[in-house]
Amino acid sequence: MKTPLKPTPDMTSLHIKNVQLAERVIVLEQQLDWFKRQLFGRKSEKQLIDNPAQSNLFVSEQAPAQTPESGTEVAAHRRSSKKQTQEQDVNDTGLRFDDSVPQQIIEVPAPELSGEDAEQYDIIDYNDTCRLAQQPGSYTVLIYRRPVLRHKSQQTLVTVPAPVNVLEGCFADVSLLAGLMVDKAVYHLPLYRQHQRMLDSGITVSRATLINWIQKGIELLRPIYQAMLRQMLQSSVLAMDEVPIKAGRKHKGKMQQTYFWPIYGEQDEVAFTWSTSRGTQHAISQLSGFSGTLLTDGYIAYEKAVAQLNKHEHTVTHATCWAHSRRTFEKALQMEPDTAQHAINKIAKLYKIEKHIRDSKLDKGQTLAYRQQHSEPIVHAFFIWVYEQRQRPELLPSNPLTKALAYVFERQSQLRVFLSNPDVPIDTNHLERALRVIPMGRKNYLFCWSELGAEQLGILQSLMVTCRIQGINPYTYLVDVLQRVGMHPAKNVLDLVPRVWKTKFADNPLKSDLSIPASR
Repeated sequence: MKTPLKPTPDMTSLHIKNVQLAERVIVLEQQLDWFKRQLFGRKSEKQLIDNPAQSNLFVSEQAPAQTPESGTEVAAHRRSSKKQTQEQDVNDTGLRFDDSVPQQIIEVPAPELSGEDAEQYDIIDYNDTCRLAQQPGSYTVLIYRRPVLRHKSQQTLVTVPAPVNVLEGCFADVSLLAGLMVDKAVYHLPLYRQHQRMLDSGITVSRATLINWIQKGIELLRPIYQAMLRQMLQSSVLAMDEVPIKAGRKHKGKMQQTYFWPIYGEQDEVAFTWSTSRGTQHAISQLSGFSGTLLTDGYIAYEKAVAQLNKHEHTVTHATCWAHSRRTFEKALQMEPDTAQHAINKIAKLYKIEKHIRDSKLDKGQTLAYRQQHSEPIVHAFFIWVYEQRQRPELLPSNPLTKALAYVFERQSQLRVFLSNPDVPIDTNHLERALRVIPMGRKNYLFCWSELGAEQLGILQSLMVTCRIQGINPYTYLVDVLQRVGMHPAKNVLDLVPRVWKTKFADNPLKSDLSIPASR
């Protein structure tokens, strides 16, 4: 698409107005294409290099299909490796499951064994046919039958006390508390749906009671969350971002816009801090005591926060994300396809180098040397090219390419940080993958009814997302920790952080009484 001419003093007022309208049309067309992509297009930012014949969904002109070169073999089927098939037992039906899945054996009668010729048959073996079944809303009422004793000589009654519960005087077992939290935070199931499922299963509990149970359970987890956040601030590299969430009533019929500020530590831990605004002050307060490298997107609040922190005897280096820089050029593909694609290809070379570093499992020294040898020349040439492109007189300020060039040019010092620090990732994609639970949750429960609810949801999501990253079953973790936190020394609360809990308690976690087989 051609860019309109820049207005000059020699143009008539009508001509200038036509140029401005043409520019406006181009901007609106770009916005329309963006909305189409959000509704129908690919969300992945990966380039389709392996399939150049695939055309854009919204391009009217169909590109001719390219046939594979002669001699290229296209595999129709890839057999799974022996290593993959040995990870789990596979029976004859192809159903895969481990020993933790409950199994029920159903004996199928043989008509031959009950007929007149039954004595002519002997059972020599069994063939098993497996089918995966489900119980809707599986709940169990645990009845603790406590004996009442009478002392014969003293004529007094003694009753065995009930087992200690996580929430004193509560009807909810720890397994139910953990299940409510996991369904809410991990599987994004709102409480009103969980309440409906209970009603369908014959359990009558008010929705307010469920909310009260979860709130009290999360407050038990708050010291663990705080200990994890304090430990994360000791990291040498932190990644930080912000994601919106509606919380609390602004006025009748309107919810207040608030924000989660997830922080990703260098030991694969995530803490979702919460604030009523997107201002700089929250970032400053959360990063108090941190000294190291802060990796973020191009939001100006982070640059201001780093400047303020460095005024108070902090040593914080600000690094920015190359993936966000790439997205600015991707938005310019519609108006400046050749120039924008050239920038995207340059950035793709940096990611190819990072992939080689990961695949080769280079240590810190090797990573630093490899980046300086291969990535630094690409980055240096890229910013020279950016400076040259900004001198083009025909680029209007509203042109997406102009905005993309200005974005990377103003942040070139932050974009170069990864070249001198092997611990700094090239982007914040690892953090964006972790914070996806918030947008996924918004599609289900839409908002948090109160500000306290949003803060508590951040505490719960911090532990649940960290469990996922650490390879821990969130349900097993909660069942253990909710029981352990009341008897664990407060000074050793760091032991209950998912990363440390995995090494100390994961092999023998505390379980609910529900796991004890019922007597028959």
